[in-house]
Amino acid sequence: MTVIDIPGSKSVTARALFLAAAADGTTTLVRPLVSDDTEGFAEGLTTLGYEVERRAHEWRVQGRPAGPAAPIADVYCRDGATTARFLPALAAAGHGDFRFDASAQMRRRPLAPLTRALRALGVDLRHEEAEGHHPLRIAASGVKGGALTLDAGQSSQYLTALLMLGPLTTEGLTITVTDLVSEPYVEITLAMMRAFGAEPTREGDVFTVPATGYRATTYAIEPDASTSSYFFAAAALTGREVTVEGLGTGALQGDLAFVDVLDRMGADVTVTPGGTTVRGTGRLHGLTVNMRDISDTMPTLAALAPYADGPVRIEDVANTRVKECDRLEACAENLRRLGITVTTGPDWIEIRPGTPRPAEITTHGDHRIVMSFAVTGLRTPGISFDDPGCVRKTFPDFHAHWEKFTSPAQGTPGRGTARMRQEWGA
Repeated sequence: MTVIDIPGSKSVTARALFLAAAADGTTTLVRPLVSDDTEGFAEGLTTLGYEVERRAHEWRVQGRPAGPAAPIADVYCRDGATTARFLPALAAAGHGDFRFDASAQMRRRPLAPLTRALRALGVDLRHEEAEGHHPLRIAASGVKGGALTLDAGQSSQYLTALLMLGPLTTEGLTITVTDLVSEPYVEITLAMMRAFGAEPTREGDVFTVPATGYRATTYAIEPDASTSSYFFAAAALTGREVTVEGLGTGALQGDLAFVDVLDRMGADVTVTPGGTTVRGTGRLHGLTVNMRDISDTMPTLAALAPYADGPVRIEDVANTRVKECDRLEACAENLRRLGITVTTGPDWIEIRPGTPRPAEITTHGDHRIVMSFAVTGLRTPGISFDDPGCVRKTFPDFHAHWEKFTSPAQGTPGRGTARMRQEWGA
């Protein structure tokens, strides 16, 4: 059995940084993810005037319930969607003039539902170039609160940003959601807000957030479930057994449900309070699966799909078209380059069984495309990537760790079980 220490969750780390910055007191984050996205978030906080001390395996954030210390700031959000969407909401609750910009990739990604909602709450906000996209400016003077309606069908991050803003308003927020994708990520948000002393509630499509503020705490970041999906998929493909400790029945992240998909395909899956284990059985069945709530793992399944014994059809993943790239088309494009028959629709992809041939994967600068097709490469030598370094966004050391995981010392893929422990820290 191979026991893997997966780096901390990107989603949890980003939320924890927002909540720590907004809390009264000093928060300690234990084992946060260290990657381009999370370092960009931390640097954004520093630019806004928050004190962030980064040590190995531990970050300390001095909270400022009144908002940013800097009266004027120009924040560069890099490629990070959480940075680009969460920090403007945090800054809006303070007082000052704040500008936010991002990489060309992030500039292309939509922001309009969030900025419309902020404007509806009275925030003085304007887009400098394309409406509904970065860059943007906020003349912040606090947020009174109130009721609003939000379409979160493109991204649950819009709702998360507003929910986390709620306790910082003077009167609280009531948010009615007309459409919601990736719902488990919202449950992460609600649970973490409560851990920092807030009291959000939900009744159906209506979220109510009282103006409680936040309290500092010590918060441990659980392993990243999306990152774990590549190693779980590798086990299912090769017949090996992989355990991720610290990601079990009490996990916050909905992407752990990816192992349920592997279970349906024929892998042996065990989830306990202490962790999750996947063992390959030598078979992978085709299936039809709705991945609306776990769409970040769609590329993982797409890259694994050619080795199933029947077609794999992934449905209700329209939101993957507005991620770092159009992931649905990127998966289809690369699978076809590997010689696999693929059909797509507006929100679905169907992949026929086949034998992938060696090819260079076009990554579109998307970390998940690289890590997903690394799984395909376990059975198809000669797969390469035009931009392998884009994994720095969430897992800078991925290639080194993957090489250790797939090395002969760990056992030949598909031939038995490795019996050595790997400690891969964040």
